[in-house]
Amino acid sequence: MLHKEIMKLCIILCTLALVVNACSQQTVQKSGEAATMGAVVGGVGGLVTGLVFGGNVAESAARGAVYGASTGAAAGAISGSMAESKQKEQQAGELQNLRSKIGEDAFMGLEALASCKHDVALGYGRSAAKDQNKTYALAGLWLQVLTLADSREEDQARALFPELVTQDEKVSSEAQAEEKMRATLQKLMDVRVQNKLPRVCE
Repeated sequence: MLHKEIMKLCIILCTLALVVNACSQQTVQKSGEAATMGAVVGGVGGLVTGLVFGGNVAESAARGAVYGASTGAAAGAISGSMAESKQKEQQAGELQNLRSKIGEDAFMGLEALASCKHDVALGYGRSAAKDQNKTYALAGLWLQVLTLADSREEDQARALFPELVTQDEKVSSEAQAEEKMRATLQKLMDVRVQNKLPRVCE
């Protein structure tokens, strides 16, 4: 009788061990995925802020990728009902700073662009471009240009160049807009590759 009870206990313990191990693996996987997407969003956000505010676009992307990865990892490591609240706490840091710099719509378009969801990114870009805040509007305009170029609609992207020249004090000609678009598009692809995502959208 005692032997049977011991066997049952062993089976229960083994089952629990397997469940805990599976949950741990899922948590690690979610954490990794969140860190990757956080890094991509941060990196693409760095590109956009570099275009809007000036400075070295590549350095802005690199900084964005670092804080995006740390924020994404922290958010992904949490499970259950705490996930949402903890994620909001993390967004109070650097990613929240990015959101406040370029506006809600442009920020929401970053992940869509990184994930090759061009229609979604364009929608957010167009919405941001209508914002009364000139900085947010410029971020939305650049988001549209990058999204169109990334989706191989470069003629449509170039159609926005006159508006860029008018709104962006750092862009004095359509030729300069072309140069910035091409250079930033390459950096966008680099951000994807660095995070093990396809370089070019299918």
